[in-house]
Amino acid sequence: MREPQRNSAISDRAPTDSMLTHYDHQHLVTYMRLLDAEAEGADWREVSRIVLQIDPKEEPERARSAYDSHLARAKWMTGHGYRHLLRGE
Repeated sequence: MREPQRNSAISDRAPTDSMLTHYDHQHLVTYMRLLDAEAEGADWREVSRIVLQIDPKEEPERARSAYDSHLARAKWMTGHGYRHLLRGE
């Protein structure tokens, strides 16, 4: 398995493929941070600013869209994507 990259550029929208993508491999740490933040009840605006590096005050629509899509992908990873990782795909 490839080492997840830290501080990889965040796209405005996470992938929606049914298979793992190169982007997913690059952002495994981002996905984990999003899931941790949600579990702790963190405000999405703070998470967007810190984890996704998108300022919700300057770009509120982009920040919310990126947050929602990346969190959805993180949840997909916990239910489906992890299987691909275990198989080494």
